[in-house]
Amino acid sequence: MKKVLAIIMALALIVCCFSACGGNNGGNDSSEKVIRIGVFEPASGDSGAGGKKETLGMQYANSKTPTVDINGETYKVELVYADNGSDQSKAPAAASELVGKNVAIVLGSYGSGVSIAASETFNNAGLAALGVTCTNPNVTAGNDHYFRICFLDPFQGTVLANFAQSKFQAKKAYCLGELGNEYDQGLISFFSDAFKKAGGEVIADSFPTNNSDFSSYINKAKSAGCDVLFCPVSIAYATQIVSQAAALGAKFPILGSDTLDDNMVLDAAKGTDVKLYVSTFYAEGGNKDFDAGIKEYINSNADAKTANGGNDTISAVTAMGYDAYYVALEAIKAANSADPAAIKAALSSVTYTGVSGDIAFDEIGDAKRDTAYIKTADTANAAWIFETQQSVAK
Repeated sequence: MKKVLAIIMALALIVCCFSACGGNNGGNDSSEKVIRIGVFEPASGDSGAGGKKETLGMQYANSKTPTVDINGETYKVELVYADNGSDQSKAPAAASELVGKNVAIVLGSYGSGVSIAASETFNNAGLAALGVTCTNPNVTAGNDHYFRICFLDPFQGTVLANFAQSKFQAKKAYCLGELGNEYDQGLISFFSDAFKKAGGEVIADSFPTNNSDFSSYINKAKSAGCDVLFCPVSIAYATQIVSQAAALGAKFPILGSDTLDDNMVLDAAKGTDVKLYVSTFYAEGGNKDFDAGIKEYINSNADAKTANGGNDTISAVTAMGYDAYYVALEAIKAANSADPAAIKAALSSVTYTGVSGDIAFDEIGDAKRDTAYIKTADTANAAWIFETQQSVAK
């Protein structure tokens, strides 16, 4: 009798294994079809706060549209995450993690350096990667697999240089970025070129990684009589620069790139006399339905609120993450397939009207974007105020 029971139990175990008890669908019905979208974002490190907000937009979009139809069948869309740690040395391993989880397309990253570092891994796997707010030209240069939905740094740097000269009649600019950071240094180069071309003078400095005392740099800008300080840096560095500039009584406006469009930077400026301006991809109020929906999502979800920095201020990167998710769905639908190669081939022809505007790709894979939003910090109320919408003359 014991022998019979042992045989029955063994057969039951075999049946369970082959019927995918738990299986690849996380305990769902094994007949459910799933397509996985990789989320390649920093959840830690200097850019972790921005990466979480960008991911938040994707999660909100996934909660609204959790399925996609492929060849007459409905697939559940599953987001699969890998933390690149805001670190170029960690990025390839995070990319390999997503490849190993059989994703069909990748979204990310917040941060150009990690996007560039992971690019070859995605390429070797035959995956399309869709950048959300990685603005350095080298992300898409020389390859056919990396796309993006944001404007680029040559455009953003020129917009901010033009704004500095038109808004403040700036003649001398102080530029400060992290040493060796492709994003920082690229933007400083583009800003400087445009600023000098218009007759301005530029003083540029770089600080070492993990620096926390910016007083010498701020004092240098003050003593040199600079009209503006341009610092296209990470959120972690920006909060320190803003608070220390306020403590040192800096009178010049601080200009920041899209990374400074963050409620943590806004909090650093709260209650100070700092004049802070940032360029960005989306301004709250641009789409009332989206604004209302994402705020409700944030306020009804403790994890989402924590990821958003503890309040419901909408970051532009969240809107961009939301749009990126839907562009990925459009590529899947255009391919009419879950095959990564087919999705990659279909992505270049995708067009989509998102909350951040119309999205289409040029021959390089870059979005055809020609507008940036400039916002300024209301330091009394810790809120962003729309300043202007700005393009660059062609």
